[in-house]
Amino acid sequence: MLHFENAPRKATNLSLNSKVLEAAREMGINISQTVDALLAEEVKRRYWEKWRDDNQAAFAAYNERVAKDGIWGAKYRTFGKSLGDGRKE
Repeated sequence: MLHFENAPRKATNLSLNSKVLEAAREMGINISQTVDALLAEEVKRRYWEKWRDDNQAAFAAYNERVAKDGIWGAKYRTFGKSLGDGRKE
């Protein structure tokens, strides 16, 4: 899992559009905090996208097993009986 909280900060150089940077400064936007937050969100998005892609075979195998054998314990549950057990007839 990704945990970015309480990590030490590190200075870096960025090349940004000068007009956007000027406008952001005029608006009082904290450039470091904004870029840090947006970059963290993009890293999380790409991490989970890669995780999903890396696990596609497992998802397919699980779905195939449920389609063939149904959901384990479905006959014992007392809720959602109208949903069936997942098997394709």
